[in-house]
Amino acid sequence: MKLPNGFQSSGIVAGLKASSRPDLGLIYSSQALSWAMTSTTNSLKAPCVSRNRARYATDWPVRGLVVNSGNANCANGDQGIWDNEDFAGAVATSFGLPRVQDILTASTGIIGEKLPVEKITQAIPELIKTLEDDSSNFAEAILTTDTRTKQVAATLRNGVRIVGIAKGSGMIHPTMATMLAFVMTDADLPQGLLRELWPEIVNRSFNQVSVDGDTSPNDMAILLSSNHHPAAQQEFSEALEAVCQKLAEKIAADGEGASKLITVRVRGARTVEEARTAARQVAKSSLVKAAIHGNDPNWGRILSAVGTSGAVADQSSVLITLQGTVVYHGSPQDFEAAKLSSEMRENDVEIEINLAAGNENGIAWGCDLGPEYVHINADYHT
Repeated sequence: MKLPNGFQSSGIVAGLKASSRPDLGLIYSSQALSWAMTSTTNSLKAPCVSRNRARYATDWPVRGLVVNSGNANCANGDQGIWDNEDFAGAVATSFGLPRVQDILTASTGIIGEKLPVEKITQAIPELIKTLEDDSSNFAEAILTTDTRTKQVAATLRNGVRIVGIAKGSGMIHPTMATMLAFVMTDADLPQGLLRELWPEIVNRSFNQVSVDGDTSPNDMAILLSSNHHPAAQQEFSEALEAVCQKLAEKIAADGEGASKLITVRVRGARTVEEARTAARQVAKSSLVKAAIHGNDPNWGRILSAVGTSGAVADQSSVLITLQGTVVYHGSPQDFEAAKLSSEMRENDVEIEINLAAGNENGIAWGCDLGPEYVHINADYHT
Protein backbone atom coordinates (compact mmCIF):
# COMPACT_ATOMS: atom_id res chain seq x y z
CA MET A 1 0.00 0.00 0.00
CA LYS A 2 1.48 3.35 -1.04
CA LEU A 3 2.40 5.58 1.90
CA PRO A 4 1.43 9.25 2.31
CA ASN A 5 3.89 11.88 1.11
CA GLY A 6 6.96 12.18 3.30
CA PHE A 7 7.02 8.61 4.58
CA GLN A 8 9.09 5.51 3.86
CA SER A 9 8.99 2.12 5.55
CA SER A 10 10.75 -1.23 5.47
CA GLY A 11 10.53 -4.67 7.03
CA ILE A 12 13.16 -7.41 7.08
CA VAL A 13 14.24 -10.67 8.73
CA ALA A 14 16.70 -9.93 11.53
CA GLY A 15 16.67 -13.41 13.04
CA LEU A 16 14.64 -12.58 16.14
CA LYS A 17 11.94 -15.16 15.38
CA ALA A 18 12.60 -18.90 15.25
CA SER A 19 10.21 -19.01 12.29
CA SER A 20 12.59 -16.89 10.17
CA ARG A 21 9.70 -14.58 9.31
CA PRO A 22 10.16 -10.80 9.06
CA ASP A 23 10.66 -9.34 12.53
CA LEU A 24 12.15 -5.84 12.22
CA GLY A 25 10.33 -2.82 10.79
CA LEU A 26 11.02 0.88 10.32
CA ILE A 27 8.96 3.97 9.51
CA TYR A 28 11.06 7.02 8.63
CA SER A 29 10.76 10.57 7.34
CA SER A 30 13.50 12.92 6.19
CA GLN A 31 11.63 15.75 7.92
CA ALA A 32 10.11 16.38 11.34
CA LEU A 33 6.85 14.57 12.05
CA SER A 34 4.02 15.78 14.25
CA TRP A 35 2.65 12.94 16.34
CA ALA A 36 0.10 11.75 18.85
CA MET A 37 0.11 8.60 20.98
CA THR A 38 -1.96 6.49 23.32
CA SER A 39 -0.58 3.46 25.14
CA THR A 40 -1.40 0.62 27.50
CA THR A 41 -3.01 1.19 30.90
CA ASN A 42 -1.38 -1.98 32.25
CA SER A 43 0.68 -1.00 35.31
CA LEU A 44 3.40 -3.24 33.92
CA LYS A 45 4.95 -1.33 31.03
CA ALA A 46 7.66 -2.30 28.58
CA PRO A 47 10.60 0.13 28.20
CA CYS A 48 9.41 1.11 24.72
CA VAL A 49 6.13 2.41 26.20
CA SER A 50 7.80 4.28 29.06
CA ARG A 51 10.41 5.82 26.77
CA ASN A 52 7.86 6.95 24.18
CA ARG A 53 5.68 8.45 26.91
CA ALA A 54 8.60 10.47 28.23
CA ARG A 55 9.33 11.69 24.70
CA TYR A 56 5.66 12.54 24.22
CA ALA A 57 5.67 14.85 27.22
CA THR A 58 8.28 17.10 25.56
CA ASP A 59 6.01 17.99 22.60
CA TRP A 60 9.02 17.67 20.27
CA PRO A 61 8.51 16.19 16.80
CA VAL A 62 10.07 12.86 15.81
CA ARG A 63 11.52 11.39 12.64
CA GLY A 64 10.28 7.84 12.77
CA LEU A 65 9.96 4.62 14.72
CA VAL A 66 11.55 1.19 14.76
CA VAL A 67 9.64 -1.97 15.72
CA ASN A 68 10.66 -5.51 16.50
CA SER A 69 8.38 -8.53 16.80
CA GLY A 70 9.00 -11.86 18.48
CA ASN A 71 10.34 -10.29 21.68
CA ALA A 72 8.48 -7.90 24.00
CA ASN A 73 11.62 -6.74 25.85
CA CYS A 74 9.44 -6.42 28.93
CA ALA A 75 10.20 -7.25 32.60
CA ASN A 76 13.93 -7.47 31.86
CA GLY A 77 15.02 -4.97 34.53
CA ASP A 78 17.56 -2.26 33.80
CA GLN A 79 19.01 -4.37 31.00
CA GLY A 80 15.77 -4.08 29.08
CA ILE A 81 15.78 -0.29 29.45
CA TRP A 82 19.32 0.00 28.08
CA ASP A 83 18.62 -2.49 25.30
CA ASN A 84 15.62 -0.43 24.21
CA GLU A 85 17.76 2.72 24.18
CA ASP A 86 20.44 0.95 22.14
CA PHE A 87 17.70 -0.21 19.77
CA ALA A 88 16.68 3.38 19.05
CA GLY A 89 20.28 4.61 19.09
CA ALA A 90 21.38 2.21 16.37
CA VAL A 91 18.80 3.67 13.99
CA ALA A 92 19.31 7.31 14.97
CA THR A 93 23.08 7.01 14.57
CA SER A 94 22.76 5.37 11.16
CA PHE A 95 20.70 8.34 9.96
CA GLY A 96 23.02 10.85 11.63
CA LEU A 97 20.21 12.27 13.74
CA PRO A 98 21.25 14.71 16.50
CA ARG A 99 18.95 13.10 19.09
CA VAL A 100 18.40 9.43 19.85
CA GLN A 101 14.91 10.50 21.00
CA ASP A 102 13.98 11.33 17.39
CA ILE A 103 13.36 7.60 16.88
CA LEU A 104 10.50 5.96 18.78
CA THR A 105 10.55 2.25 19.61
CA ALA A 106 8.00 -0.54 19.83
CA SER A 107 8.38 -4.21 20.70
CA THR A 108 5.93 -7.11 20.68
CA GLY A 109 6.28 -10.78 21.48
CA ILE A 110 7.27 -12.93 24.46
CA ILE A 111 7.64 -11.21 27.85
CA GLY A 112 10.80 -11.76 29.89
CA GLU A 113 13.31 -12.71 27.22
CA LYS A 114 16.40 -10.59 26.59
CA LEU A 115 16.24 -8.51 23.42
CA PRO A 116 18.98 -9.66 21.00
CA VAL A 117 20.28 -6.15 20.33
CA GLU A 118 23.32 -7.45 18.46
CA LYS A 119 21.13 -9.05 15.80
CA ILE A 120 19.14 -5.85 15.48
CA THR A 121 22.24 -3.68 15.18
CA GLN A 122 23.65 -5.91 12.46
CA ALA A 123 20.36 -5.70 10.54
CA ILE A 124 19.96 -1.90 10.66
CA PRO A 125 21.94 -1.19 7.43
CA GLU A 126 19.67 -3.53 5.45
CA LEU A 127 16.60 -2.08 7.16
CA ILE A 128 17.57 1.40 6.01
CA LYS A 129 18.70 0.27 2.56
CA THR A 130 15.31 -1.31 1.85
CA LEU A 131 13.19 1.75 2.75
CA GLU A 132 10.42 2.35 0.20
CA ASP A 133 7.16 4.25 -0.15
CA ASP A 134 5.11 1.06 0.31
CA SER A 135 3.82 -0.33 3.61
CA SER A 136 3.66 -4.05 2.83
CA ASN A 137 7.00 -5.23 4.22
CA PHE A 138 6.62 -3.18 7.38
CA ALA A 139 3.11 -4.56 7.93
CA GLU A 140 4.51 -8.10 7.70
CA ALA A 141 7.44 -7.44 10.04
CA ILE A 142 5.34 -6.38 13.04
CA LEU A 143 3.17 -9.54 13.20
CA THR A 144 3.31 -12.16 15.96
CA THR A 145 0.51 -14.77 16.04
CA ASP A 146 -1.44 -12.80 13.43
CA THR A 147 -2.42 -14.80 10.35
CA ARG A 148 -2.46 -11.79 8.04
CA THR A 149 -1.39 -8.18 7.76
CA LYS A 150 -3.77 -5.37 8.65
CA GLN A 151 -3.64 -2.25 6.46
CA VAL A 152 -6.29 0.38 5.70
CA ALA A 153 -6.09 3.59 3.63
CA ALA A 154 -8.28 6.61 3.01
CA THR A 155 -7.97 9.59 0.66
CA LEU A 156 -9.59 12.97 1.32
CA ARG A 157 -11.16 15.04 -1.44
CA ASN A 158 -8.04 17.19 -1.88
CA GLY A 159 -5.72 14.17 -2.07
CA VAL A 160 -4.59 14.03 1.57
CA ARG A 161 -3.90 10.40 2.47
CA ILE A 162 -4.19 8.37 5.64
CA VAL A 163 -2.61 4.92 5.88
CA GLY A 164 -2.99 2.74 8.97
CA ILE A 165 -1.08 -0.43 9.81
CA ALA A 166 -1.77 -2.61 12.84
CA LYS A 167 -0.96 -5.92 14.42
CA GLY A 168 -2.83 -7.84 17.08
CA SER A 169 -4.34 -11.26 17.47
CA GLY A 170 -4.27 -12.31 21.13
CA MET A 171 -4.02 -10.55 24.52
CA ILE A 172 -6.48 -8.03 23.10
CA HIS A 173 -8.77 -6.03 25.38
CA PRO A 174 -10.00 -2.42 25.69
CA THR A 175 -7.64 0.26 27.03
CA MET A 176 -5.18 -1.06 24.51
CA ALA A 177 -3.99 -4.64 24.19
CA THR A 178 -1.13 -6.59 22.64
CA MET A 179 -1.73 -4.53 19.60
CA LEU A 180 0.36 -1.99 17.81
CA ALA A 181 -1.17 0.56 15.48
CA PHE A 182 0.72 3.09 13.39
CA VAL A 183 -1.23 5.61 11.33
CA MET A 184 0.51 7.95 8.88
CA THR A 185 -0.91 11.00 7.15
CA ASP A 186 0.36 13.90 5.05
CA ALA A 187 -2.34 16.22 6.44
CA ASP A 188 -1.02 19.57 7.64
CA LEU A 189 -2.73 20.05 11.00
CA PRO A 190 -1.33 21.41 14.27
CA GLN A 191 0.21 18.81 16.56
CA GLY A 192 -1.99 20.07 19.38
CA LEU A 193 -5.09 19.30 17.35
CA LEU A 194 -3.84 15.80 16.48
CA ARG A 195 -3.24 15.13 20.16
CA GLU A 196 -6.73 16.36 20.98
CA LEU A 197 -8.39 14.16 18.36
CA TRP A 198 -6.37 10.98 18.78
CA PRO A 199 -7.40 9.70 22.26
CA GLU A 200 -11.12 9.93 21.51
CA ILE A 201 -10.70 8.25 18.11
CA VAL A 202 -8.74 5.46 19.81
CA ASN A 203 -11.55 5.15 22.37
CA ARG A 204 -14.09 4.68 19.58
CA SER A 205 -11.98 2.16 17.67
CA PHE A 206 -9.06 0.22 19.16
CA ASN A 207 -10.38 0.45 22.72
CA GLN A 208 -13.62 -1.20 21.60
CA VAL A 209 -11.88 -4.44 20.59
CA SER A 210 -11.73 -7.49 22.85
CA VAL A 211 -10.35 -10.89 21.85
CA ASP A 212 -9.63 -12.51 25.19
CA GLY A 213 -9.88 -9.97 28.01
CA ASP A 214 -6.12 -9.65 28.59
CA THR A 215 -4.22 -6.36 28.30
CA SER A 216 -0.55 -6.31 27.27
CA PRO A 217 2.25 -4.14 28.69
CA ASN A 218 3.48 -3.21 25.21
CA ASP A 219 0.54 -1.69 23.35
CA MET A 220 0.54 1.63 21.67
CA ALA A 221 -1.26 3.49 18.91
CA ILE A 222 0.74 6.24 17.22
CA LEU A 223 -0.39 8.86 14.71
CA LEU A 224 2.32 10.49 12.57
CA SER A 225 1.91 13.46 10.23
CA SER A 226 4.36 14.79 7.62
CA ASN A 227 2.32 18.02 7.26
CA HIS A 228 2.50 18.14 3.45
CA HIS A 229 -1.04 19.22 2.54
CA PRO A 230 -3.75 21.33 4.21
CA ALA A 231 -6.78 19.38 5.39
CA ALA A 232 -10.28 20.21 6.60
CA GLN A 233 -10.46 19.17 10.25
CA GLN A 234 -13.90 17.55 10.12
CA GLU A 235 -13.24 15.56 6.97
CA PHE A 236 -9.85 14.46 8.29
CA SER A 237 -11.25 13.43 11.65
CA GLU A 238 -14.01 11.34 10.08
CA ALA A 239 -11.61 9.63 7.68
CA LEU A 240 -9.11 8.95 10.46
CA GLU A 241 -11.79 7.37 12.63
CA ALA A 242 -12.99 5.23 9.71
CA VAL A 243 -9.44 3.96 9.13
CA CYS A 244 -9.00 3.11 12.81
CA GLN A 245 -12.36 1.39 13.11
CA LYS A 246 -11.59 -0.74 10.07
CA LEU A 247 -8.24 -1.69 11.59
CA ALA A 248 -10.08 -2.56 14.82
CA GLU A 249 -12.38 -4.87 12.87
CA LYS A 250 -9.42 -6.54 11.22
CA ILE A 251 -7.76 -7.13 14.59
CA ALA A 252 -10.92 -8.71 16.01
CA ALA A 253 -11.49 -10.85 12.92
CA ASP A 254 -7.94 -12.19 13.21
CA GLY A 255 -8.18 -13.06 16.90
CA GLU A 256 -6.21 -16.12 17.87
CA GLY A 257 -8.06 -19.22 16.71
CA ALA A 258 -11.01 -17.13 15.55
CA SER A 259 -13.30 -18.04 12.68
CA LYS A 260 -15.84 -15.22 13.04
CA LEU A 261 -15.92 -11.48 13.58
CA ILE A 262 -18.51 -10.41 16.17
CA THR A 263 -19.90 -6.89 15.91
CA VAL A 264 -21.94 -5.67 18.87
CA ARG A 265 -24.06 -2.53 18.51
CA VAL A 266 -25.75 -1.01 21.54
CA ARG A 267 -28.45 1.61 21.05
CA GLY A 268 -30.66 3.58 23.41
CA ALA A 269 -28.19 3.89 26.28
CA ARG A 270 -28.30 6.72 28.81
CA THR A 271 -24.69 7.79 28.16
CA VAL A 272 -22.05 7.17 25.50
CA GLU A 273 -19.79 5.48 28.05
CA GLU A 274 -22.63 3.21 29.13
CA ALA A 275 -23.25 2.20 25.51
CA ARG A 276 -19.57 1.50 24.87
CA THR A 277 -19.18 -0.44 28.11
CA ALA A 278 -22.21 -2.60 27.38
CA ALA A 279 -20.99 -3.36 23.87
CA ARG A 280 -17.53 -4.29 25.17
CA GLN A 281 -19.01 -6.49 27.88
CA VAL A 282 -20.85 -8.57 25.30
CA ALA A 283 -17.90 -8.68 22.90
CA LYS A 284 -15.53 -9.92 25.61
CA SER A 285 -17.87 -12.48 27.24
CA SER A 286 -16.31 -15.93 26.97
CA LEU A 287 -19.76 -17.50 27.14
CA VAL A 288 -21.09 -15.36 24.28
CA LYS A 289 -17.94 -15.98 22.25
CA ALA A 290 -18.15 -19.74 22.76
CA ALA A 291 -21.83 -19.76 21.81
CA ILE A 292 -21.04 -17.87 18.61
CA HIS A 293 -18.31 -20.38 17.81
CA GLY A 294 -20.85 -23.19 18.20
CA ASN A 295 -23.58 -21.37 16.24
CA ASP A 296 -25.78 -21.42 19.33
CA PRO A 297 -28.39 -18.58 19.41
CA ASN A 298 -28.20 -18.45 23.20
CA TRP A 299 -29.55 -14.93 23.76
CA GLY A 300 -29.54 -15.42 27.53
CA ARG A 301 -25.77 -15.10 27.55
CA ILE A 302 -26.00 -11.81 25.64
CA LEU A 303 -28.63 -10.42 28.02
CA SER A 304 -26.62 -11.51 31.04
CA ALA A 305 -23.49 -9.81 29.70
CA VAL A 306 -25.40 -6.57 29.14
CA GLY A 307 -26.76 -6.78 32.67
CA THR A 308 -23.23 -7.28 34.01
CA SER A 309 -22.23 -3.98 32.43
CA GLY A 310 -24.83 -2.16 34.53
CA ALA A 311 -26.49 -0.64 31.46
CA VAL A 312 -29.94 -2.22 31.83
CA ALA A 313 -32.38 0.35 33.23
CA ASP A 314 -35.59 -1.54 32.47
CA GLN A 315 -35.33 -5.24 31.62
CA SER A 316 -38.83 -5.25 30.12
CA SER A 317 -37.78 -2.77 27.42
CA VAL A 318 -34.53 -4.41 26.25
CA LEU A 319 -34.55 -5.70 22.67
CA ILE A 320 -31.90 -8.08 21.31
CA THR A 321 -31.43 -9.10 17.69
CA LEU A 322 -28.98 -11.73 16.47
CA GLN A 323 -28.16 -11.79 12.76
CA GLY A 324 -31.20 -9.56 12.24
CA THR A 325 -33.57 -11.88 14.11
CA VAL A 326 -35.34 -10.60 17.22
CA VAL A 327 -34.65 -13.12 19.99
CA TYR A 328 -35.62 -11.11 23.06
CA HIS A 329 -37.86 -8.11 23.70
CA GLY A 330 -38.63 -7.88 27.39
CA SER A 331 -39.34 -11.60 27.21
CA PRO A 332 -38.26 -14.54 25.01
CA GLN A 333 -39.40 -14.24 21.38
CA ASP A 334 -40.37 -17.04 19.04
CA PHE A 335 -37.82 -17.73 16.31
CA GLU A 336 -36.57 -20.68 14.27
CA ALA A 337 -33.52 -21.78 16.23
CA ALA A 338 -32.22 -24.11 13.52
CA LYS A 339 -32.50 -21.42 10.85
CA LEU A 340 -30.77 -18.81 13.01
CA SER A 341 -28.04 -21.28 13.95
CA SER A 342 -27.39 -21.84 10.26
CA GLU A 343 -27.17 -18.10 9.67
CA MET A 344 -24.62 -17.84 12.49
CA ARG A 345 -22.23 -20.00 10.48
CA GLU A 346 -21.31 -16.90 8.48
CA ASN A 347 -17.93 -15.26 9.08
CA ASP A 348 -19.57 -12.08 10.42
CA VAL A 349 -22.04 -12.26 13.30
CA GLU A 350 -24.06 -9.14 14.23
CA ILE A 351 -25.56 -8.57 17.67
CA GLU A 352 -27.73 -5.52 18.29
CA ILE A 353 -29.07 -4.49 21.69
CA ASN A 354 -31.55 -1.64 22.18
CA LEU A 355 -31.68 -0.62 25.84
CA ALA A 356 -34.56 1.83 25.28
CA ALA A 357 -33.23 4.02 28.07
CA GLY A 358 -31.74 6.99 26.21
CA ASN A 359 -30.31 8.22 22.93
CA GLU A 360 -26.65 7.15 23.03
CA ASN A 361 -25.04 4.42 20.94
CA GLY A 362 -21.87 2.34 21.05
CA ILE A 363 -20.11 -0.37 19.07
CA ALA A 364 -17.53 -3.03 19.91
CA TRP A 365 -15.78 -5.83 18.05
CA GLY A 366 -14.79 -9.29 19.16
CA CYS A 367 -14.41 -12.81 17.82
CA ASP A 368 -15.57 -16.31 18.61
CA LEU A 369 -13.72 -18.50 21.11
CA GLY A 370 -12.80 -22.00 20.07
CA PRO A 371 -10.28 -24.74 20.94
CA GLU A 372 -7.63 -23.32 18.61
CA TYR A 373 -7.19 -20.34 20.95
CA VAL A 374 -6.12 -22.73 23.72
CA HIS A 375 -3.78 -24.61 21.39
CA ILE A 376 -2.04 -21.40 20.26
CA ASN A 377 -1.54 -20.08 23.78
CA ALA A 378 -0.63 -23.41 25.35
CA ASP A 379 2.20 -23.81 22.83
CA TYR A 380 3.18 -20.14 22.42
CA HIS A 381 6.38 -20.28 24.47
CA THR A 382 7.28 -23.97 24.43
